[in-house]
Amino acid sequence: MIRVSYLILSALWLVWGSAWAENHDIVINNGRVIDPETGLDAIRNIGIQGDRIVAVTEKRIQGSRTIDASGLVVSPGFIDLHVHGQTNQAHRFQVADGVTTALELESGSYPIREFFENKIGKTLVNFGASASQTAARMTAMEAYRHKLPAFRQLLDKHGLDSPQVRMFVMQELATANYSPVNETEFESMAQALRFELDGGALGIGVPVGYQPGATKLEMFKLFEFAAKHDAVIFTHVRDPGIVGIQEMIANAAATGAPLHIVHINSMALGEIRLGIDLVEGAAQRGLDVSTEIYPYTAGSTSIESALFDEGWQDWMNISYEDLQWVETGERLNAESFAEYRNTGGVVIIHMMQEDWIKAGLQRDSVMVASDGMPYAPGAHPRTAGTFARVLGKYVREEDTIPLRDALAKMTLMPARRLETLAPGAKLKGRIQVGTDADITIFDPQKVIDKATFTGGLATSNGINYVLVNGTLVIDAGRLVADTFPGRPLMGRYD
Repeated sequence: MIRVSYLILSALWLVWGSAWAENHDIVINNGRVIDPETGLDAIRNIGIQGDRIVAVTEKRIQGSRTIDASGLVVSPGFIDLHVHGQTNQAHRFQVADGVTTALELESGSYPIREFFENKIGKTLVNFGASASQTAARMTAMEAYRHKLPAFRQLLDKHGLDSPQVRMFVMQELATANYSPVNETEFESMAQALRFELDGGALGIGVPVGYQPGATKLEMFKLFEFAAKHDAVIFTHVRDPGIVGIQEMIANAAATGAPLHIVHINSMALGEIRLGIDLVEGAAQRGLDVSTEIYPYTAGSTSIESALFDEGWQDWMNISYEDLQWVETGERLNAESFAEYRNTGGVVIIHMMQEDWIKAGLQRDSVMVASDGMPYAPGAHPRTAGTFARVLGKYVREEDTIPLRDALAKMTLMPARRLETLAPGAKLKGRIQVGTDADITIFDPQKVIDKATFTGGLATSNGINYVLVNGTLVIDAGRLVADTFPGRPLMGRYD
């Protein structure tokens, strides 16, 4: 009898031994693990050593720290391809929304090497940026080059979001957006962009909608440059509406440049279904084209920008009262619009309808990204609530899309969009042995955004735990102080 018992115990050890014996750094037990790539959706235990997932198993495992995820969903950490808030003040709201990687890909950052240098070892989440076409363009223009040292001094002294920097940009540099570049200047811009790509930029950020002076020839040549270097163009289209989308897809088709169109909801507006049809049709015919959506019916931008040049009411199909000043929450009129346009600042634009958002979310090709603004007390709520809003409002409350589909839009799809640019993206957006331990654990019955258009930013509810590279940054719903495990996600080009 003793011999039989010994044999049984030996057999059990052979089955469970390695998982039982190994003492992981962190173990997540009993959670509903969803991995969009393999289709796994089941109760599993996860073992983490250092910054990697080393076990995804039904077997019992031990760890120095154990998290009981019973009743919770264990997902890959959310990847935000489009977020302008790149400070830890902004990241505190982002991680509370489940974000583990926050990327500035529409506008980009310049110079890119300094962007990475200033954030390594000091950042809550993983980070990266595209090469800024706006900055490269401006530095190439003879009429504005001599103003850049003064701009840099203000930037170093006061910071990007300061009134001093904003005013300088408005008065001294913004007119560059209204000027074309000549052939010599374009070559200088291309050289600057190549230098940025070599420095780790994730493609090229092209907010051409803010650049009335950028000609269609300039854009086409830029696409040729991007195709030569296999660099994705992340673009805000020239003219919101189908014509602007068609221009960018035509450039991609003619040159072979990879293309990502940002926030298709505020680009196509009421023609969102047709806009996505164009993107999907191009992709089905072999073009490398993708797009994204944010889950709000209002956009947000700088009131002094070219988007509010004469005619804005017509293309947006709105009026002054549809504009909301973030600092006060007030709706504008002709007088206040003129005042704020002169001083500059951020405005919320109520210009979309709920069914447009639902139509975009229901399309398999469309990713989720926030377009979150730089941190401000009255910022657009997408800065803090994009991902929880999708999970709470559109998955649980309204059953617009299934949970697994929503998670794929936030994790696997953004990771795959980046894989040709950044080898490190192949280890993100997944929960598998060997992948990065970027993990978001949330309560599917409670997750919801709390930020509003009138009440300012607030952290989302129902995001219980967030790990970035195996380090807890949200623990039992609370931010972990003085923890900065974020790492750069950098591009590699031939």
